Amino acid sequence: MTMAPDVPTLACQRSVLRQLRATDAPSLARHADDRAVWRNLFEGFPSPYTLADAEFWCSRRDASSGHVWGITVDDAVIGCIGLRTDAGWLRCNAEIGYWIGQPFWGRGITGEALRRVTAWAWAEMPELTRIYAPIFGWNEGSQAVARHAGYLKEAELPQSAIKDGRVIDRVQWACYRTKVAL
Repeated sequence: MTMAPDVPTLACQRSVLRQLRATDAPSLARHADDRAVWRNLFEGFPSPYTLADAEFWCSRRDASSGHVWGITVDDAVIGCIGLRTDAGWLRCNAEIGYWIGQPFWGRGITGEALRRVTAWAWAEMPELTRIYAPIFGWNEGSQAVARHAGYLKEAELPQSAIKDGRVIDRVQWACYRTKVAL
């Protein structure tokens, strides 16, 4: 198994993005175990989200998860943001995903995290030309985060995913490197 890359600590105005630690599991579980959070995340995200789920995620070190940061406020994890590059001939693309606990919604924390990780990716990943964020169509908040972070609505994808046993629509947002030098 290939090991996941370490991630640098990235400071934002309202939060700090850093590597997850085993001691983050209780805070992570507290914020992730919320149906309102779960409703907007991929089908494999557990609900209920237990302490064991959080301990597993905090200790996960395989490359399939890509770069994953804990979003922290006062050194407590309140969510996560992750960036995973595509492979082969699509390796100039990366998928980004993010979530934070409901008590922190609407404070600009996620938008700052998205802008910071995007800037880091452009600086550290020279082959990368496009970062995309697939978002559930009903998730207006997450779409606003992407829009305010400079992402553009790239596509509407009707009936393109299954969540909670229902076929749902997605919207894809993307950000592009302005100058491509390969």
